[in-house]
Amino acid sequence: MAFERTYPHPEFWQTHPGLAVLRMASLIAEGQAEPDEETLDLLFEQVEAGYLLEAAPSNAWPELVRGLMSPSPSIMIQTLRDCGALRQILPEVAALFGVPQMSEGQSEVDIGEHLLNALAEAARSDAPLTVRFALLVMNVGKADSPREHLPVHYKHIDRGRPRVEAICRRFLAPAECRDLALLALAECERVHRVSKTRAGPVAAMLERLGAFSAPARFHQLMSVCASDFCAYAGCAGKAYPKAELLNLAIEACADVDPSASGDEGLAARAEAIARAFRSQRWSNEAV
Repeated sequence: MAFERTYPHPEFWQTHPGLAVLRMASLIAEGQAEPDEETLDLLFEQVEAGYLLEAAPSNAWPELVRGLMSPSPSIMIQTLRDCGALRQILPEVAALFGVPQMSEGQSEVDIGEHLLNALAEAARSDAPLTVRFALLVMNVGKADSPREHLPVHYKHIDRGRPRVEAICRRFLAPAECRDLALLALAECERVHRVSKTRAGPVAAMLERLGAFSAPARFHQLMSVCASDFCAYAGCAGKAYPKAELLNLAIEACADVDPSASGDEGLAARAEAIARAFRSQRWSNEAV
């Protein structure tokens, strides 16, 4: 059997055969080196033998977490893809490779390759698991967008929501991972489009995203959006301008009476944001 071979990573042999492929992919990601052909051949053999299909997804979750939290989570995902394992454990993510979407520069990018770049950016910023998991799954609704609409992905949020929920149930992912992934699915592209000429919608967005009521989750969403932005060509290492804009808006709302709520509170925040943006143009049109 292939599992009787000598291999330089003892941990590869210290787990159930169904989880060994994931364990090896996470070890490779921790080592930050691309796997060689012999390693990929070994992993491919285990996948072809059906060992992954014997493992409960909930037992695979710790291995997936280990790889996502490694210095090179993108290497783990690419390794799993190269040996055929990604199609078995995360078919929703595997289906994203080869699917185009518009980039920041209005050219097309491969969503799967973009995902790898976004995970690399999240690792560089030492992002928490919730952020890395959100980046991994938030675009799964785009895998089967109607071909005639590409590279635009109409209604991908409607398709993506049940898929993200299904992935989380399958792996028994923590609620905080599920919640941020669903928030990123619904809001990341809206954050990318936010404009300082529309203070009313910015105020509504901040309330909707929990900038005042749940600041920790809001900042994690900003980390997701920043990693996604920096994954585009020419944006690596740059400050995320929309986060800077929204932080300015939050600061502008500091003097608004915290007891103000509903339409009154929203209007007061919109006026404060409009002044901060040095613009008298703001509306209540939704972002």
